Amino acid sequence: VQLQASGGGLVQAGGSLRLSCAASRSIFSFDVLGWYRQAPGKERELVAGISLAAGTTYADSVRGRFTISSDSTRNMIHLQMNSLKPEDTGVYYCTMDYRYWGQGTLVTVSS
Repeated sequence: VQLQASGGGLVQAGGSLRLSCAASRSIFSFDVLGWYRQAPGKERELVAGISLAAGTTYADSVRGRFTISSDSTRNMIHLQMNSLKPEDTGVYYCTMDYRYWGQGTLVTVSS
């Protein structure tokens, strides 16, 4: 399975970005779809996830600003990020079942 993440870039604080992750097979075959991020010098952390067991989950730091969604017709997941803050800067990775990972897309939020 291959995951291709896209949509990162440089944005000013308060701005928005939409990340996308395309899977090489049907996303119905996965139990967990998610986005993680890794800031410089920090460990990778969960940003948002969708699972059959837990529904939709968000990190406290992004709840109310980020929205995860899935598009089964295109085998894609998205992360809509609004009201971005400099602390949202990092490399964002999509994952499916924590087994398959995208290559990462860099998000930089300037103050």
